[in-house]
Order: sequence, then C-alpha cells, then structure tokens
Amino acid sequence: MTDVGKQLHQTSIANKQAFWQQAAKALEWVTPSKQILDESEAPFYHWFSDGELNTCYNAIDRHVLAGRGEQIAIHYVSPVTETEYSITYHELLAQVARLAGYLRTMGVTKGDRVVIYMPMVPETAYAMLACARIGAIHSVVFGGFAANELATRINDAKPKLVMSASCGIEPSGVVPYKPLLDKALNEAVHKVEHCLILNRPQYEAQMQAGRDKDWQTALKGCESVDCVAVNATDPLYVLYTSGTTGQPKGVVRDNGGHAVALAWSMANIYDIHQGDVFWAASDVGWVVGHSYIVYGPLLAGATTLLYEGKPVGTPDPGAFWRTIAKYQVKSFFTAPTAIRAIKREDPDGEFIHGVDLSCLKNVFLAGERCDPDTLHWAEDKLNKPVIDHWWQTETGWPVAANLMGVAPIAVKAGSPGRPVPGYQVDVVDEMGAKVAPNVSGNVVIKLPLPPGTLTTLWQNNKRYQDSYLSMYPGYYLTGDAGYMDEEGYLYIMSRIDDIINVAGHRLSTGRFEEVLCQHPDVAEAAVIGVDDKLKGQVPLGLVVLKKGVTITDEELHKQLISLVRQEIGPVASFRLVSAIQKLPKTRSGKILRGTMRKIADNQQYTAPATIEDPQTLDLVRTTLTRMGYADALVG
Repeated sequence: MTDVGKQLHQTSIANKQAFWQQAAKALEWVTPSKQILDESEAPFYHWFSDGELNTCYNAIDRHVLAGRGEQIAIHYVSPVTETEYSITYHELLAQVARLAGYLRTMGVTKGDRVVIYMPMVPETAYAMLACARIGAIHSVVFGGFAANELATRINDAKPKLVMSASCGIEPSGVVPYKPLLDKALNEAVHKVEHCLILNRPQYEAQMQAGRDKDWQTALKGCESVDCVAVNATDPLYVLYTSGTTGQPKGVVRDNGGHAVALAWSMANIYDIHQGDVFWAASDVGWVVGHSYIVYGPLLAGATTLLYEGKPVGTPDPGAFWRTIAKYQVKSFFTAPTAIRAIKREDPDGEFIHGVDLSCLKNVFLAGERCDPDTLHWAEDKLNKPVIDHWWQTETGWPVAANLMGVAPIAVKAGSPGRPVPGYQVDVVDEMGAKVAPNVSGNVVIKLPLPPGTLTTLWQNNKRYQDSYLSMYPGYYLTGDAGYMDEEGYLYIMSRIDDIINVAGHRLSTGRFEEVLCQHPDVAEAAVIGVDDKLKGQVPLGLVVLKKGVTITDEELHKQLISLVRQEIGPVASFRLVSAIQKLPKTRSGKILRGTMRKIADNQQYTAPATIEDPQTLDLVRTTLTRMGYADALVG
C-alpha cells in the first residue's frame, strides 16, 4: 500500500476504538458514544452501544439546518417513463417528514417493521427515510418479486404496514405490482392491516376498501413529524438475501455503525463530499441501493442520482454516458454485467464518442467478479480509472477496494484491491490455516467485523452463527474463494461452491471465465463444474458472443479450448464449451451458476425469485442437452 493506506489499515486494526470514534465525528449524535466497541456478548459485537442518533436527521435535516436546503439531494431520471426532475434537500425534508407523520397516524412506532415493495421512484427513498425518521425498521423487497417470495418475507418481518406502488416499468413494459402484493397478502400467515399504494399513471391499482390507501390522498393534511432518537444498536433495516435452504435470511443493519461506515466510505473510497454528484446504477431493492443510492450519498451531503432504466435498450448503450455528462456525475458505480451488456451492444464504444465526460473522475464496479477484459475495455473506452471493489449484502459496504478519496493505489486487473480499513481479511485452507501468497483458499474476515456490517439475522441468532461464524471460530466466512498476492491485493475468484475438483485438482470457475473472456469474440462467460465418472468433475463453459460475430461453432470451440489449455494447462480438462444467446442472471446481475449446475446434473431445481428472465433457463437446458447433459426434464 501507499504509506497512507497502509497506515490507515494498520491503525484501524490495532486501534479499532480510536479509529471509529474519530470516524463517528462526521455525524451528529444525540448522545455521543463512549463505549465504541462492546465485546461483552462476543461473537455478537456491538458498535457505539451507548450512543444515540437518528439516521434520517443525519441524511437530511442537518444539511438543511446548515443552510444547504436548496442544494439538490436527488436527481430522478426515468428513461422508461421519459421523466426527469430534481429534488432539493428542503423538498426532501418536507416529503419525508410528512410521510413519517402518516406512518405515525397509522400507529407505526419505534421498532415496528414496514415492508416496502416499490420501483425506482423517489417515493421509495422517501419511504425508507420516513421509517428511519421515527425509528421504524424498513424491509425493502425488490419490486416485482414473486408473490410467494414476498409472502415469505412478510411472514418473517411481520410488518405493521406495507408501502407499495401500482406498478414498475421495465423496458419490456409495465409490470403490475398490486396484483402480486394482493396475492402475497392473501398467502401470508401474518395479516397486514394497512397498505399505502402509490398509483402511477401507467397502471391503476385495484384498491381494497379499508386496507388500501392512495398515497397522494392519504398524505394530504398529514402533519410533519420530527426525528426520534434511537440507540445506535437499534435496527435500521432488515434486508433479505436468498438462503440455501429456501428460507430467506434477514440481514439486520444497525443505525449507528451503518451511518458511520457509510459516511467514512463516501469520502475515503468514492471521493464524494458535500455537493458532489454520485450515481449508483442499481436498485433500491438491493444492498447497493440501500447503501449508495439512498443513505451513503445523503449522509455525505452529496447529490444522488436515482435511475429507472437499464444500461442498454433505454433507449441505447449510450444512455449511461449521456446521463453522467448531463448531471455532472463525479463518481459512477455499476455492475460489471452492465458494462458487459454495453460492450456487447457497442463493442467499439461509438456511443461514448462526442459525450463530454470531463466531470467523471472514477468508475466503480461491484456485484459480480470483474474479469480483466471488461475492466480494460471500460478503461480504454472511457479513459478513466475503473475501480473494481468487493463486498456483500451482509457487509453493507466495501471489504476490499481502492481508497480513491485518500490513498489511491495502482489498479491490478482481476483484483478488487486491498482490504479496506476495519476489515482484517485472511485466506485460509479447509483446516483454517493461513495459506501462502498466491495460493487459493477460503476468504474469511477476522472478528469483530467493522461497523456497518450485519449484526445478526432477523430473530435468528443461531442461523447467523451457523451460516457465518461456525466453520472458522473467530472468523466470519464470506463464502468466497480466492487468494492474496505478495503485495496484499485480494483476488476473489468464485463462490466456495464454484470451486471444482478435477481429478484432485481444485480449480476456480472464475479463472476459467477470465480466460474465456480474453477471446476477442466473447462478451461474457459462465463456467460450472459438471459430474464426470472419471475425474469427479469437469468444467463446462457457456459464452455469449459480441454483436455481429460470425465465427463458426466448430472454430469457436477449437479456439476456446486451445486458449484455456494455453492459459491454465492440460490439468483443466477443458473440452466442453458452447455459445449461448443469453445467460441466466438475477436482476442484480449475478449469473445463476448454481441453478445451471443443477440443470446440467439433472437435479431438481426451482427458478430463483430474483431471476431476470426465466426463459434463459430453457436456453441453458437446450444448450446443455445438445452438449450431452441435462437430458431429463426436471424442474
């Protein structure tokens, strides 16, 4: 690391309490914390346990009181509805305080849960902040989620009220949410008494008398309410992540540690300060949307951009670049899969030509592993630093990154950088012993985790321990496999489940994908391990080709096998590869490798609720059948 980065990291580990006490000064506290880290219930650690604050106050009120009420808080850009407008901090405060007043009239108080099932509209941010204002715990469920998945989350969170909208809007058209919500509420064992529904002009919701209230009508005449003080350790939100058992895991985020960590990350990682414009092209239903569309930028006093659209097709692969130029975005955050989609549609970067991107200082990528080819394409076409970084729903903010605001280091393609201050990251073998540099193993983080990370799973401490803390006592198991080089750069290669064992050799599917993406005709790749009688497992690759490519299947097959043999070696036993039109992904851009593996091995599977396009699984089945796998119709 540069001296500054190395020193920061060492200080954060050696003097945790002093480091985070200093970071906490970026916020306004009702009662500043004296006990910075409470270890009395280890492995359940509590940050700022005797402190009190309000997250909404820190995100909105204090900026208005400091005289910056006329600054823009949110730019709303919706190419799918051809709508754009901006909201000042003063206007945001008025909207949030009044919505909080409505929640109060509905009997919602501190500690009550509120489920938010909404699209990418400013009212979704208002809903989250209104809950935070009165100490209610919000649980945002990605808009358009299947009814049974929504019902499961309602049963677990037991909300007093649900806030929703009549519909979401995708490039394919209007997606009615209200019928899905009605079905979920009928299925749920927990009965919800009140629903607040935002009717959008594209689809009018059928309202149920007594239970459903129209958003605009209900808020007329509601009195604004002030922020309430909450304990730093009180939950701010519960965000559900898919569990391996089919029962979703409710990640619990506290108020104090969350606000401190996000404020620190905005300045030090993303180089965003008061008045800067930050755009995270994600969705409020995901952790990125919570941390870096709503809370992070507002805690920093910056301007956040809320975008209802896609990287391509709304209307073309230049939409992101034109939006950055128009709104003077300083730091831009998206998923590698979005860059790959743009690269596939516009391989030569023609839509970038003529767009003035002088405002843009950094591009950040996270969500899926970023292969070097994608990183280099973005660097070359944008002529900007492209910073891969790595974190999880559970951590809530980056674990490994390049500290662009305080101590930038050289970018190494394929690595998300070095561990961020607060995170003591190790790579260990199956017995828990640290491995040498450049040797693959399981990526773990030494306890205690820093502020802002999950404190437990909602009402399930045992599952939290079983899922994350039991395999390596004293460590948090990330579930990812990778290695660290001699300079301390971390490389995340795959999920632990995606390590394949070929005749006793442990190989990462991420490494195969990295090599396949080096081929000039390949836009993206997914590699899975499939059963093999002789070798136990062998790798199977599916690749999506760039637009306009005319290579024959036979020639592509030959070139890709040769490329893997050259880069990884004969030990890889790589002979199974085919082109496919589209890969199955979640709406946040993660490739569904686990589901693909089950299809290949003829195992029973359920299409995940988060899938973007269910028809891609049929494409996978057809392609795998042609390759001699997935011959039985299971599903």
